[in-house]
Amino acid sequence: MPLFITDIKLPLTAPEEQAVDRALSLCRLGRNQVKFARVYKRSLDARKQQDMRFIYSVQLSLAEGEEALANRLHSSQVRYQPPLPEMDPPKLTPLSHPPIVVGFGPAGMFCAYQLARAGLRPLVLERGPEMERRAAAVEEYWRTGKLDPAANVQFGEGGAGAFSDGKLTTRIHDPRCHWVLEQLAALGAPEEILIKAKPHIGTDQLRQVVQNLRREILRLGGEIRFDTQVQELLIQQGKVRGVVANGEEIPSEFVVLALGHSARDTLETLLGQGVTLLPKPFSVGVRIEHPQSLIDRGLYGKYAGHPALPVGEYQLSWRQGDRGVYTFCMCPGGYVVPSASQPGTVVTNGMSYHARDGKNANAGLVVSVSPEDFGTRPLDGMYFQQKLEQAAFVMGGETGAAPGVTVGRFLQHKTGLDLNRVQPTYALGVTPGDLDALFPPVIPHMLREGIVRMGKKLPGFDAPDSVLTAPETRTSSPVRIPRGETGMAQGLYGLYPCGEGAGYAGGILSAAVDGVRTAQWMMEEIQSLRK
Repeated sequence: MPLFITDIKLPLTAPEEQAVDRALSLCRLGRNQVKFARVYKRSLDARKQQDMRFIYSVQLSLAEGEEALANRLHSSQVRYQPPLPEMDPPKLTPLSHPPIVVGFGPAGMFCAYQLARAGLRPLVLERGPEMERRAAAVEEYWRTGKLDPAANVQFGEGGAGAFSDGKLTTRIHDPRCHWVLEQLAALGAPEEILIKAKPHIGTDQLRQVVQNLRREILRLGGEIRFDTQVQELLIQQGKVRGVVANGEEIPSEFVVLALGHSARDTLETLLGQGVTLLPKPFSVGVRIEHPQSLIDRGLYGKYAGHPALPVGEYQLSWRQGDRGVYTFCMCPGGYVVPSASQPGTVVTNGMSYHARDGKNANAGLVVSVSPEDFGTRPLDGMYFQQKLEQAAFVMGGETGAAPGVTVGRFLQHKTGLDLNRVQPTYALGVTPGDLDALFPPVIPHMLREGIVRMGKKLPGFDAPDSVLTAPETRTSSPVRIPRGETGMAQGLYGLYPCGEGAGYAGGILSAAVDGVRTAQWMMEEIQSLRK
């Protein structure tokens, strides 16, 4: 495996090739001594606005002796990485009944992709439509307020991430992460995602990548049925025997649940069938919207607008005791978008195109909640989300408009919209709302405390004419479906909970990785049965 040379700091205007030269110098190597040398990661250090730098990591590969060289150099910047796990799946003969993957978001897509690469010909069942029809339904909803419960920002090919910023960041440290990025690049995502420390695709390009992945799964022998909702599991003597979908019994000894975080009716069905569900913490709050130029100035000072600098993005947090308030899914140059999946509700989310060239920046500004806040029964968190979304619909005038308030008024415990530099981007309109009446008291309290403190970290964050649009409720799944060491659900052989909806991921990349992991568990089980 290659050597990794990290923490190479260069001025904004320095060409990337200088990072490679610096890495070779640190390793006391000439270019003729390496098989290849390339920039592996690049991030921006903007902590000191007078001395901003790019920080590079470089990958070097030698014919031999890489580990010995790293040991000999005794440098904290030079490390040898052991070989990564093999990502090519074993070649397996198909089962009598194909494995079923329920859901075609990031977890379901990558689980099905690995199963198809192994020759297992998975059957994917997705309740929503393919991307072309889904995108048309979403655009119709944003234009008219007419919601299709089966085709929206939450349901359909690509999952909720298809209508987002397309962020590919994660806090997990799993070697599968880079492999997933490589697959996305091969499927049409920009090559820059392999280098940037904070990679993103953008909703426009991500939708095309999703369709390319669908075509690859089909080419490898998989089957995908859209507009096909799983209505119940077939269970016999503690084992999964298939599913009922659109009224049809479909047999299978292996079923993956990659539901996403919004399949509320399916969760109710699973609970009724005896599947173990546990309530888990999540977060709720608002979308905060600023002028992108304000964020750029707050981050970059006099260098705002410098052609070498990316569009400014931030991640802020503050804690009070056991509760936190933090920014989530920040969308530079983006839009606050209607994201409901049920009639009579208002849900907000953020979205950016690849260019990130919109006038406004937005982010979820959310507060952590736990079973102590909403109840300890399995679905109490889900019903808590739903109650907030229904109340917001009523507060918004029952038109689909979202309740909102400008920051200056909110900090003074007032309502109203003093619009100035920020024109809200929420497509169905923002109407004055009372966040103190919408949320339990601890939520607006923490939002106010967080805004003030975050304004001290990022100048302009607490600008009075910034806009808060409510509610942001779908930060993560409100439940977890516990699974054992083999990846199977407690007490149900052959059932594999997977991804964000099962409580095991928190974004596109981590969900995709969990899909790969789940496919590996299933393949190991199939191989053990055939011994």
